[in-house]
Amino acid sequence: MFEPELVLDSKAALAEGPSWNAKSQKLLWVDINGHTVNAFDPETGGNESLDVGEKVGAVVPRENGGLVLAMESGFYTYSKETKELTPVEDPEAHLKGTRFNDGKCDPQGRFWAGTMVMEGEPGEANLYRLDHDLKVNLMISDVTVSNGLAWNPEKSKMYYIDTKSKKIRSYEFDGETGSIDEERTIITIPEDMGSPDGMTIDEEGMLWIAFFHGGKVVRFNPDNGDSLSEVLMPASNVTSCAFGGENLDELYITTAREGLTEEELDRQPHAGGIFRIKPGVKGAPSYTFQG
Repeated sequence: MFEPELVLDSKAALAEGPSWNAKSQKLLWVDINGHTVNAFDPETGGNESLDVGEKVGAVVPRENGGLVLAMESGFYTYSKETKELTPVEDPEAHLKGTRFNDGKCDPQGRFWAGTMVMEGEPGEANLYRLDHDLKVNLMISDVTVSNGLAWNPEKSKMYYIDTKSKKIRSYEFDGETGSIDEERTIITIPEDMGSPDGMTIDEEGMLWIAFFHGGKVVRFNPDNGDSLSEVLMPASNVTSCAFGGENLDELYITTAREGLTEEELDRQPHAGGIFRIKPGVKGAPSYTFQG
């Protein structure tokens, strides 16, 4: 049985998008509704916070320094030297009811990030790929809440979650071109399990999926859909997870306070915090943007 350790009592409205920066040995994460990009240092327990002025769905480190972000108004780069955000492109400027949500880099350092429908019809959101030359490509359409992404250890498959579908999809992935094809549903989530949210993968190729309204992280075998183990969390809204630590043998888990009543918050005082477990297996690295 895993015992989650509270490492940062951040009380974030909507902590999301954890990404381990191997260079700095810090955990990058966002508070979407708090409009902040954060860097948590497990060594000191300190957390640096940057207010970016609008909802921010995901952040990844950039190889040549700085950050790349998926924000409410599109893709941005951030320079640590100038402290400036520079817009790249807003592929959904014509849509007023969507915003960017989860995202991460593929093994070749392209940034994949998707949108979610806030107001409007289901299926109006999409998944995009930001290439090294900062060109944006539409990869998957007819999405409602774009969420977790992962690539298998062989780097030949991509896994993807559109939360509202309650399905985990698999695609054949071409690392050279960044293309995907042969979509398959590999896991269908039972109604009573909660909503599949963020996701990561371990070195054995097993998926770790966070469940919003489910209070847990579940390890699945993508080959047969079997549930292998569960991490029960002291917060019902579990948003995502990422492997970190010097040896990538620690699983960091983000949670949220959004949508909880005062009574629920009394029972979950550390909701919105960052937690950590030692799962007994090493995980995939968080890849860096190479553009």
